Amino acid sequence: MTKAGHSAIVSTSGNEDCHVILRGGKEPNYDANSVEAACRDLAAAGIPAKVMIDCSHGNSRKQFKRQLEVVEAVAEQLAGGEDRIIGVMIESHLKEGRQDLVPGKPLEYGKSITDACIGWEDTVAALDRLAEAVTARRVALAQRA
Repeated sequence: MTKAGHSAIVSTSGNEDCHVILRGGKEPNYDANSVEAACRDLAAAGIPAKVMIDCSHGNSRKQFKRQLEVVEAVAEQLAGGEDRIIGVMIESHLKEGRQDLVPGKPLEYGKSITDACIGWEDTVAALDRLAEAVTARRVALAQRA
């Protein structure tokens, strides 16, 4: 629909900023071999080989504290020069865990009512680790150039 409310046919050459999110499934898929396989398939399809890693869901086997293990594995890949990982998704909140929404029961401030999350301290540590890894990646890529 156009802004004026008329139907229209539009075509596009695509969005060069699209990426695949590796969320895990029956098995986690954040490891280097999974990133390589996904990027190889993207490149074969003529799509930019860029992936984002979901540190939660299937990759953490739905155990929110395991997101830190996923972050560490991703950080090792980044520090080693991996430049096809363009970001991560982390389930994070002020307080770790989750709570149920129960009528008549007050909610605990800063705690998720949806997915279980890592807390603020773990979030800061995860982001610091990823920042260190990106710095190391920049050094590694500069040395290769």
